[in-house]
Formats: sequence, C-alpha cells, structure tokens
Amino acid sequence: MVDEKYSVLMSVYTKENPDYFKTCIESIVNQSLIPEEIVIVKDGPITLELDKIINYYELNYDGLFTVVELKENVGLGKALNEGLKQCRNELVARMDTDDISLANRCELQVGEFVKDKNLDIVGSNIDEFYDTPDKVVSSRVVPLEHDEILKFSRRRSPFNHPTVMYKKTSVLSNGGYGDFRRNQDLDLFVRMLNNGCKAKNINRSLLLFRANKDNVKRRKSWDKCRSYIFMIYSFWRKGYSSFIDLTVIAFSQIFIFISPTWVLEWISGKYLRKTYKRR
Repeated sequence: MVDEKYSVLMSVYTKENPDYFKTCIESIVNQSLIPEEIVIVKDGPITLELDKIINYYELNYDGLFTVVELKENVGLGKALNEGLKQCRNELVARMDTDDISLANRCELQVGEFVKDKNLDIVGSNIDEFYDTPDKVVSSRVVPLEHDEILKFSRRRSPFNHPTVMYKKTSVLSNGGYGDFRRNQDLDLFVRMLNNGCKAKNINRSLLLFRANKDNVKRRKSWDKCRSYIFMIYSFWRKGYSSFIDLTVIAFSQIFIFISPTWVLEWISGKYLRKTYKRR
C-alpha cells in the first residue's frame, strides 16, 4: 500500500441533498488509503440537516475534518480556493458532495504521484448513474496521456473535475480557480497545462457520478453556450486554442442551443458517452 498523506477538498452549499452528502463522505472516509484530512467549505449559510451531518463526522472522526465557513455564497471556484489554502497536504483530491468515490480511487491516484514526481494532476474516467449507483447508464472517458490531454483541452475539459487529485502548490502558483460561475475547472486546467504542468488520467472509472436526466436541457441555455464560446475565445486570444478550435466550438454551441433536445440526447449517447463496462 502507498504511504502518502493527502487531503480531500469539497464545497457544500444550502441546496445540497443531505442523503447524497452523507453517502459522499462515507465513500471518502472508507477509502483503502484513508485521507489525512478532509476539508469541507461551507459556501454560505447551509441547512440544519447539512450542518448536523458535518457535526456528526467532526465528532466521530477526531481531527480528520477541517471546516471552512464562508459568510455568503461565493460560488464553487472561490469556495474551493478558500478551502485549498487550508489544506495541509501537498496532494489534494477533489470531491463533489453528491458523487461517490470508489474505495481504491485515492490509493491509485497517490500511487501515480509516487511513480512520477513530475505529475501535477491525475484524474480518471467516471461512471454515470441516475437513481442508484448500481445502475450505471454511461461512462465519460477522458484522454489518458499528457500529449492527448493537452490537445483535447483546446476545445473541451480533459478531466472529469470531481475525480482529479492535484498538487496544491501547482494550483496556487497558477492562480487557483478563476472567478467564473461556469467552467472554472477548464479555465484552471488550461492555465496549468499552458504553464507546463504535467497531467495524466487513469484508464479506469474511479468515481460514480450522479447525473441528471435534465442535463441536456440545461445545456441548451444561451448563457451556458455563450459562456463556453467566450472561454474558448479567451484561450484563442492567449494563443492556446487555434482559430479552428474556436470556430468548431462556436458552431457546436450554437447547434446545441438551436437543436431539439432529442437530437442532443442521441448525439450524447452515441458519441460523447460510452456504454458502461465495470473494470
């Protein structure tokens, strides 16, 4: 077993589902390589039910939890920046409060950092489910090696954000998460990759992602489409993405906005997701 310390970083806000939140924490405290610290950022005031869950784990896992309280809701990126500052370990595993990490997720990721000291980010594939985690509907597969990740990132995020483990100093030295309500992870990872950070993804699904049947409908929002086009435009202005990358993204986002939902669901199922196979 790998003997390396790491922190887990998550942010919770008032609209989180308490049952999902508890299941998420259980998946972390039961890792095959137990975290040395779990940092939970309260992104503004939260419900009594969520507070009770945090209090329970603080009492029953002495010294394991660090709770950061923000007076008001600032959004995921800013909340994670505040939490990251409080992490006491160099290796930090991201976790969303409604997902489930497989038991060996963090051990495998720490192992990659031990094998290659130059790595800055390690992610993995995810398995997606709607109702219960034993009924996986699809998988999101990401590029594996650094060169593939670099190329992929010029148009789309090369990581499943809830799966990543990264080096704290690498994130902070590249400015942390930007002040965006959407795509904060893509903005951060592109800056890191563009500044020479090394990355890889493990070719396994190490996290169960709680998907939503209405995800495609929400992607049709013009605000989301415009925001994504603007982000790739900013990459083009900085010389990271090519004009072809920008053009492809602009047309694809406009297509998403004007197309019927059933067309997008078909495309997503056929080209953007893969049939689940447990490995």
